[in-house]
Amino acid sequence: MTVKNFFKITSVILFIAFAAPVKSMASMKASISDSAGNARILSVIVSRVTEIQKMDKANLGITEKKELKKELMAMKHKAEGLDKRIYLSVGAIILIILLLILIL
Repeated sequence: MTVKNFFKITSVILFIAFAAPVKSMASMKASISDSAGNARILSVIVSRVTEIQKMDKANLGITEKKELKKELMAMKHKAEGLDKRIYLSVGAIILIILLLILIL
């Protein structure tokens, strides 16, 4: 490995390390308002689920049970959609760095 390649790799790694966590204040304010809205939606979902759990389901008909199941599945999908994070494993990060090294 030459010194020139070493500096290229180092500069790319430092750029990724310092440029990735930078956020603007506007995006931070938007994320705060989004989290407040998500908290309200989540509290509504939790209260509805506890209400359904407390119901006496023995007296319900088949169609009513199916409707409850559909409602619970819809709430589950809505709750899963509230989490908008992207997770990268260590292996994926190493693979990305290796690809950057090969390209440079």
